[in-house]
Amino acid sequence: MTRIERLARTLEDPLLVAGPPGVVSGQANVRYLCGLESTNAALLVEPDGRATLYADFRYAGRAREVEDVSFVETSRNLLSAVAELLVGRRIAFESAHLPYAGYKALSEAGVDAVPTVGLVERLRAVKNEGEIRAMRRAGALSDEMFGALVGEQFAGRTERQLAWWIEKSFREAGAVAVSFDTVVAAGETASSPHAVPGARIIEEGLLVTVDAGCVVDGYCSDCTRTFAVGELPARLTEIYALCLEAQLAGLAAVRPGVSGRDADAASRAPVDAVGLGWAYGHGLGHGVGIEIHEGPVLRPESTDVLEPGNVVTVEPGIYLPGEAGVRIEDLVLVTADGCERLTQFPKELITVS
Repeated sequence: MTRIERLARTLEDPLLVAGPPGVVSGQANVRYLCGLESTNAALLVEPDGRATLYADFRYAGRAREVEDVSFVETSRNLLSAVAELLVGRRIAFESAHLPYAGYKALSEAGVDAVPTVGLVERLRAVKNEGEIRAMRRAGALSDEMFGALVGEQFAGRTERQLAWWIEKSFREAGAVAVSFDTVVAAGETASSPHAVPGARIIEEGLLVTVDAGCVVDGYCSDCTRTFAVGELPARLTEIYALCLEAQLAGLAAVRPGVSGRDADAASRAPVDAVGLGWAYGHGLGHGVGIEIHEGPVLRPESTDVLEPGNVVTVEPGIYLPGEAGVRIEDLVLVTADGCERLTQFPKELITVS
């Protein structure tokens, strides 16, 4: 059964799948369903399984090659053009992706536009064998990169220089892109979970957090390791050991039937026990696939329940303002009886020069 057919079986009304024009990430659901990668396309899926793909001249050639869909070329003002073609019809749309201007274009043209939430995302959350193979390859490239990185000189280089080395390494190894902006954060810079690499010179006696991923065959990897540059103060070694304990607890909790909330709570228990719960301020993890952030999510408010085929990150962190940060992250596949790590690079504290 194709992805479009699987989606069609869940529909009551035809669903217009469309993201904001010009934004590649907003087109992820179109790409997932029919394979067309663009910045300006829409897909109408009927409950009976028929589908119509709309795109402008720039993507028309590739759109005509998409199998099992009808293609209609539109003007570059795609949503307005689609609205004119759907006048008088009742159409569901993805409320998380269609901008207000798109909804307005549909409504003003006389389309009965009905919001929906998460119909395609629920399909995307469970990966098939082809997707899992791609993510295994992406995870293996992450392992290769980290293996080479530990042989590089850290001290005396800037965070930004190391981040560029990582991105080049991924490309040279065969990745088509990085899956997000690479994070290299030394010392107090790492006390921000989403640190931005800067011109800071890395010195000895610091922890350096490296969060990086790549894209292989359209699917992302995501892995974080934290390294010691030279000899560390005992307190930083202890914080690292605590973060690793939390990460291992999170991994042990990831299995079918467990809620994202409960997996997150398992990872927090060791950190809360020593009074540092305040320093672990983000969720345990998130789904990964054709986008770096998708469902299911593992965090305190999550109602998602894990099932085989989910691919999620397990990434607790401890952040001490003005001092240091530690994060340890693996990409894992939920299996029938637990989980499989797709990133295998060692997690014991590695000292680099």
